[in-house]
Amino acid sequence: MIIEDEEKIARFVELELSYEGYSTTKAFDGRTGLELAESGEFDLVLLDVMLPQLSGMEVLRRIRRTSSVPIIMLTARDSVMDKVSGLDSGASDYITKPFAIEELLARIRNALRKTMPEDGGVLSASGLLLDTGRHTVTFKGTPIDLTKREFDLLHYLLKNKGLVISREALLDNVWGFDFTGETNAVDVYVRFLRGKIDEVFGIKLIHTVRGVGYVIKDEK
Repeated sequence: MIIEDEEKIARFVELELSYEGYSTTKAFDGRTGLELAESGEFDLVLLDVMLPQLSGMEVLRRIRRTSSVPIIMLTARDSVMDKVSGLDSGASDYITKPFAIEELLARIRNALRKTMPEDGGVLSASGLLLDTGRHTVTFKGTPIDLTKREFDLLHYLLKNKGLVISREALLDNVWGFDFTGETNAVDVYVRFLRGKIDEVFGIKLIHTVRGVGYVIKDEK
């Protein structure tokens, strides 16, 4: 949910989030944004502080009466007291305009990650099973030997099955936000996984979305 009265900014953020695979809804004033946010259908709210009808701080306070949905505040203000006020009122994070979209995306991923329950169980796709507790991967009962990095990459893709994940998001979440190695590391490790899974078992598990990233989908 994007609650932002500057329509150009809202549209820019919407396009970038759509490119990353998120579904978005926009509101251009505080009252409309609050009504939509209170529907409970959103996983995260991006909330501007300076809004018509209801201020962002008031929207934040009212949402927090009934919901713990992650809320990232967007504002041109950068004073310490504004940030403290937002965080004390229940904001999950705070980013100052103008911001780099890469930083906003990283903060969104971080906020969503904190709300995700630990799966601790078995993830599956197309006959492949990944057991997070036992740290094993099998295909129809046959064990697959993976390195830690291969396991972590497969685990992240399976956790987000059906969603196209960009290379940048995979680097941030599997290799770490401060990764400084080769930028083609994701492609290399996807090839490793395909060599151990797709080619051995004759399935197509990891799909490439050209110019965007990778997705795991169940075979029909």
